[in-house]
Amino acid sequence: MITIRTTIVVEAPLETVWADLADIGSHVEWMVDAVAIRFTSPGDPRVGSSFEVATRLGPIRLNDPLQITEWQPGRALGVRHRGAVSGAGRFTVEPVSECRTRVTRDEHLRFPWWMGGAAGEILATPILRTLFRANLGAFAARHAT
Repeated sequence: MITIRTTIVVEAPLETVWADLADIGSHVEWMVDAVAIRFTSPGDPRVGSSFEVATRLGPIRLNDPLQITEWQPGRALGVRHRGAVSGAGRFTVEPVSECRTRVTRDEHLRFPWWMGGAAGEILATPILRTLFRANLGAFAARHAT
């Protein structure tokens, strides 16, 4: 299993940052690997809600079924990856000042044997770290003035 943590400070108040992060459908606008998001459970996002993310990273295309495991408005959003790549992810937000918010993304991922298992995880770690940093950079850019 690989663990990747990325952090960025967004030039916006906590409430604004949380509202954007909590809009799961908009993640395709700033996650370069996310092609489409389809909700598979009704209602507003909450613990237990599920959705699927069609992802593309170079020639690799996967459908990532996710379930929300944590929903703390203004604090944290956690998910379980239930597809070929399994594991857990979590976004946390915390105020740095009235107009700045730290966003941290933690991912714990396990690759299937056909993606190289543990060896594939080792090879993919620097690529995924770069990708997750770029995604958070794109998220922060949405709030730049």
